[in-house]
Amino acid sequence: MFLWVKAFHVIFMVAWFAGLLCLPRLFAYHAEAQDQAEHKRLAMMASRLSKTMSIAALGTIVFGLWLLVMLGSGWLAANGWFHAKLTLVLLLIGFHGWCQVQVKKFRENRATGSIGYYRLMSQVPTVLLIALMILVFVKPF
Repeated sequence: MFLWVKAFHVIFMVAWFAGLLCLPRLFAYHAEAQDQAEHKRLAMMASRLSKTMSIAALGTIVFGLWLLVMLGSGWLAANGWFHAKLTLVLLLIGFHGWCQVQVKKFRENRATGSIGYYRLMSQVPTVLLIALMILVFVKPF
């Protein structure tokens, strides 16, 4: 059973990261768009991606918590790398929240960020993904 839960945790995580990597790029394209039809189309795409991404985030968290319950508190206390991973996951959840706010701002035509700002923000999930994968596979401490 453990491997099934772990597999679904990873499946949902991949789907979540797909959204986290794509959505800020949509924000950059949206900030760059010139006509109202393009704004509306990109806002709709961002809204749909945001919903799918949120479902994937929920699945990732649920299956991750299930794994923690299966492993027990002794395992958690003995693995310092995992505490760092949880900290990064909390940052990822915060970034997810930032994305949700941006989707709402674009939908309401209130977004004020520049193309460069959104391009820079699109690098945040990449950095977090690299750090998370190093922690999970290398377990440096």
